[in-house]
Formats: sequence, C-alpha cells, structure tokens
Amino acid sequence: MIKRWLFLGCLIAWMSFGKGFSQDVHFSQTDFSPLTLNPALAGASATFNGVAMYRSQYGSFASPYKTFLGSFDGRLSAGVKNSSGILGGGLSFFNDRMGDGFFNQTTIGVNLSYSLLVSRFNRVAVGMNSTFGQCAANPTVGQWGSQFDGLTYNPAIPSGENFYQQSFSYFDVGLGAVYTYQTDVANITNVADKGFSVGFAAYHVNNPRYSFYNSSIQNLSTRYSLFANGNIGINSTNGILQPAIYFQRQKKSNELLYGVSYKQIIQKASTETDRIKEIAFSLGLFSRLRDAIVIKSMVFYGPFSAGFAYDINVSRLSLVSNFKGGVEMFVRYNVNTIQGKKIRVRS
Repeated sequence: MIKRWLFLGCLIAWMSFGKGFSQDVHFSQTDFSPLTLNPALAGASATFNGVAMYRSQYGSFASPYKTFLGSFDGRLSAGVKNSSGILGGGLSFFNDRMGDGFFNQTTIGVNLSYSLLVSRFNRVAVGMNSTFGQCAANPTVGQWGSQFDGLTYNPAIPSGENFYQQSFSYFDVGLGAVYTYQTDVANITNVADKGFSVGFAAYHVNNPRYSFYNSSIQNLSTRYSLFANGNIGINSTNGILQPAIYFQRQKKSNELLYGVSYKQIIQKASTETDRIKEIAFSLGLFSRLRDAIVIKSMVFYGPFSAGFAYDINVSRLSLVSNFKGGVEMFVRYNVNTIQGKKIRVRS
C-alpha cells in the first residue's frame, strides 16, 4: 500500500506542473487524426474527411485522462479542372481533461495546405497550422506529492502551491511537409497497388507562454513529428499490408509508435455507382516503445469507418496499472468526389 501511494504521489506530481502540462495529446490511431500529425495532411485523403475520436487512459488506478477530438478537412479546390495543385483546409477541436477536473485544456486549430502533383505517382504537400488554446486548473481538487504523510494522501496538509492564475490562453503556429508516392496500376492491370507517405512537421514553433505561475515563466516547447506509412497490395488477393512508423519529440520526451495493419477488402467499391460500396475490415498490432502494446481493429463501409484500439501498458507504470492502459475509439466520414465522379480513396 505504501509503495502504491508513493508511486502515485510521484506520478501525480510529475504529471502536474512539471513535464505533464508541456506535452501534447497523442493518439494510438494517429493516422486517423491527420491534423494533429501534420498540417500538410489537410485535404490529403479526401474531398471531405470528418473524424470524432475519444481516448481514456490510466483509469485502472486513478481518475483517467480523457481526450476528445473532432476535426474535418477537405479539398477547397477539388473541382478545378486539369489542375495539378490542390488547396486544402481543415478545422480541429480537442479537449483534454486530467483527473476530477484538475486540469482542462481546449484548443481550436485552423489548417491550410497546398498539394502539388509533380508526376503521375508523386505528390508533395506543404501546410500550416494556427491554434488558439486555453488551459484551466482547479488546484483544490489536485493531489500533490507534498500531501503524502508517509502512509497515504492527506488533504489536510497544505499543498504549498501558489497559483498566479487558474487559467491562461495562448496562440501558436505549426508547419509541415509531406511526400506521397501512390500507384494506380490496379485499375488497369492485375498488379497490386503500392504507395507510401513520408512527412515532417513542427508544432508550437513560436514557443508561446504556457504557465500558471508568474515567478517561473514556462514556454510550450516545439513538438517535432516524423512519420512514414505505406500500403502494399498483395497480388491476386483483396488484402493490403499497411506498415507505419510515427516518431514525436517534444523537449526531452520522445515517442516512437510502429507496427503493421492488415486490411481485408470484402467488397470493392464501384467507380460507376454509389450503390456498391466498399466493405472491409483491418487488424493491427503496434508498439509504443517502452510504453505499450497497441491492438487496433477497424471496419469500413463506404464513406463510413470506425475503429477501436487498446493500449496494454508495459512500462514501469504497469506496477500499479496491472498492464491496463488506454481505450480509444473513433468514427470517420470520408468521401472523395471530383466533378461529380467518385474516385478511389486510399485508406
């Protein structure tokens, strides 16, 4: 019991005003939250792409972190005839809540991108993100390391924390670029499609002020995001291998997520009529280095898709989490039409 409370006390102190507040939200199904991955992905996958995602973690031993994200993006110039360049845009909203209302962060982001088809199979894109964020804290419901009396948490002990303000706002900017190679030979031959994307982005490049204290000014550190993912069609089948790797660094914190999904197409979509929709499912196994094993499952029906992921915690935190990590779910509506004609969407 003493070990448990000591560990929790250290964890809560670490997640409060040290490193915890200076780290961005992250998702296990990060490819389905494109605007938090790279600003250049706005409008990259469809004429319209709407996503709602929910994540809850650390609920096995404390009040969980709860994160909700809603976003939509699309192609603003998709109907321009014979244009090799596409202007994309998007809006995103997320709310991140820690504990019993102790910390709450809300952001609204605007994205703009420009994608250029440089050859039949090659495309490059650049993008920009601007975000308004607001953070609020209620120190009276927080549990601090200084309130551990040697046996348990004692709320009668003063926390020793003197807040200058209980809320603040900030504005920041992000930049990104993506290169994509994607074949379309399956439309005319029996050779399977293949493709990959590589992207790099930097968020919070202006390092806005990010602190509840007046005496020690802290800035929001730049978050660097690097990813590479691919689609490898398997010859003579309706199966697709989808390997991916995602790396993020913010100050001294690193996150490496890597693995592979297998997508099985049960029914291919028709390019001539909306009556025949794609029906598919996928399963994935990923690892977040030194943190969690992630199991993913997704279903696809026409423009609709939904996914579920579960993190099996394997870090030192598993001593108190009993290997229980986070639950994550999303729903997506994704359509791709140009001048009234439906085209194939790479998922």
